Amino acid sequence: MYFFSIHFLIDYYATFVSMKKSERAEIILKILDQTYPKTPIPLDHKDIYTLLIAVLLSAQCTDERVNQVTPKLFKLASTPKKMSKLSQDQIYKIIKPCGLGPKKSQAIKDLSLILVNEHNSIVPDNFVDLEKLPGVGHKTASVVMSQGFGVPAFAVDTHIHRLAQRWGLTDGKNVKKTEADLKKLFDKSTWNKLHLQIIFWGREFCQAKACYGLECKICTSCYPKRIKPFAHKKP
Repeated sequence: MYFFSIHFLIDYYATFVSMKKSERAEIILKILDQTYPKTPIPLDHKDIYTLLIAVLLSAQCTDERVNQVTPKLFKLASTPKKMSKLSQDQIYKIIKPCGLGPKKSQAIKDLSLILVNEHNSIVPDNFVDLEKLPGVGHKTASVVMSQGFGVPAFAVDTHIHRLAQRWGLTDGKNVKKTEADLKKLFDKSTWNKLHLQIIFWGREFCQAKACYGLECKICTSCYPKRIKPFAHKKP
């Protein structure tokens, strides 16, 4: 039986073979596992409710900024009941640095009221009820399901949508298609960790205005002969 290193496989495919999508996926997974063996959740939280609020705030905002804002918010109210008693203006004044303040503050208040009145102050553990909450779309629900409840899900953000295209894993038609393509390529047991690994890689090595499919280890491993910058489709 022969055992080959990841570096040998990359060199072999780069020289002799045009890689299939599944083969690129295998190399990507190995590189990501080597680079990020542990994947801590980047948003600070103490339970599933505070995770839900943090994820909602992270829309069009950096995790770093959210982590600067949430301690003050959660000190004032860290449960659905306490949050529902705050005025929208109170919430808005705290979360304003996260952007989309009026919309997010209203959503936080409204979803907290719904959790109190319809769910006994407990965050639902299913997609149907989560996505009915104000301000909670499929991506937010996917993050809560995967990182909060441990249910396999593959939330696709801008980083994942961009990298999946650069790595030839999807055509980038839309976020829904990207999610479906990734779920077909990777085993369900890897989804929750892989979601974070791809985000970490996108922030560190393959940013939107850098690499362009030409520089990072994964891009050069998947497409060693690529010459022109890759233009990805935005979600």
